[in-house]
Amino acid sequence: MNTTQLECFLAVADCLNFSKAAEHLRLTQPAVSHQIKSLEDELEVELFKRSSKSVRLTQEGHMFLQYAGDILKLSGLSKAQVKQCRRERPSFLSIGCRSVGDLRLMTPALDRLRREEKSVLPLLKLVPISALENLLAEGEIQLMLSFREAAPSNCSFRPLMDCPLTCVCREDHPLAVWDETDMESLKTTDLIASCPPPVCPPPLFALQGQLVTSRAPDQVIFCENHEVLLTMVESGYAFALAVDIPPLRRPGLKYIPLRGCSPLSLGAVYPRGRSAAVLRRFLSLLEESLKN
Repeated sequence: MNTTQLECFLAVADCLNFSKAAEHLRLTQPAVSHQIKSLEDELEVELFKRSSKSVRLTQEGHMFLQYAGDILKLSGLSKAQVKQCRRERPSFLSIGCRSVGDLRLMTPALDRLRREEKSVLPLLKLVPISALENLLAEGEIQLMLSFREAAPSNCSFRPLMDCPLTCVCREDHPLAVWDETDMESLKTTDLIASCPPPVCPPPLFALQGQLVTSRAPDQVIFCENHEVLLTMVESGYAFALAVDIPPLRRPGLKYIPLRGCSPLSLGAVYPRGRSAAVLRRFLSLLEESLKN
């Protein structure tokens, strides 16, 4: 049963004339007759008694008339409600995060997005960094943060801030007396905490490798992720090489610049050709918040 059948039935029931009903509906008479016939076949009853001179409702037709208008009205109401729901549904912005640090970096921009774009709802996914590229490729997320050297080559990259490479240690660590250092000086120091790729971006991993291979195995603390690495540094067990992102600095730690090392570019990664208006707006807010 469809709305066209119901509209034709109600029009014929009102006019008791197929030609007038067709004119009212702006259809041809054969089209109206076909709709009535298909409705009767579906209901397995005769709705009209037809003769060369008149058309009248059968008893079944009278009974169906009690419901046909309500069915048509309910159909129209449901369509209107669905359309209204679609108009009012928020636009979603799905963001992939590698760590709690990513969430902290995005919080100021998300706060502004909430105030300025009330129809946009961010969906945040905190997943291992190894899974983010697949989620981006599959369209499960629209945006992730990454260093330029580690960003997927088939995506767009928007730089947000330059981050120096540093030696990070506790403020009471022997290295903390230095205002800057270099790789050669760090080869003779105490325990080092290290992270594997992709947690550690390629340029930093290469430098870290120089220090790891210059030590005995018992002088290296291997950490699965950046949070574990910083915990080992904070608790005074070791120093580490790290990318210095000022908004994410931890109190009680000293970040000592590495001489001769170029900064890494931290930026937003998103699929090429999919920069929707809401994504472009959030990128602008993110850029502004990280420059402040």
